[in-house]
Formats: sequence, C-alpha cells, structure tokens
Amino acid sequence: MERQPVSSSTIVSVGYDAPSETLEIEFHKTGLYQYFNVPEVLYGAMMAAPSQGVFFNANIKNQFPYERL
Repeated sequence: MERQPVSSSTIVSVGYDAPSETLEIEFHKTGLYQYFNVPEVLYGAMMAAPSQGVFFNANIKNQFPYERL
C-alpha cells in the first residue's frame, strides 16, 4: 500500500485502501500498523486534520481492530 508522508511528531506516513477499508499508519517509534474496517470518510478527515496524531488518538486508536506489521 502506498503511504503519504505527514508532518507529525508521532506519525511518519498514512495510506488507505478503499476496497478493504484498511488504514495503514507508520509511527515514528513503534513501526507500521494496519487498522481494519475504517470508513474512507475517516481517512479523509485524518488527512485534512491540523494534527494527524491528535485525530488518530481521538477517532481511530482503540476503536478499530488492528495488526502490527
């Protein structure tokens, strides 16, 4: 999956696969994770947010199943 770099102190890059609703996030300290069943609207909102890290913590973390790659 292709990821886009973001300006964040916690997140390196973010990618999204619409057909599978999979959000892929690379974190500076903990590496690469995939979050499943994430609606595309949340991905768009995350990318448009002033802070991707704050958005992630408020709207995605602990709310979707995930896997560390």
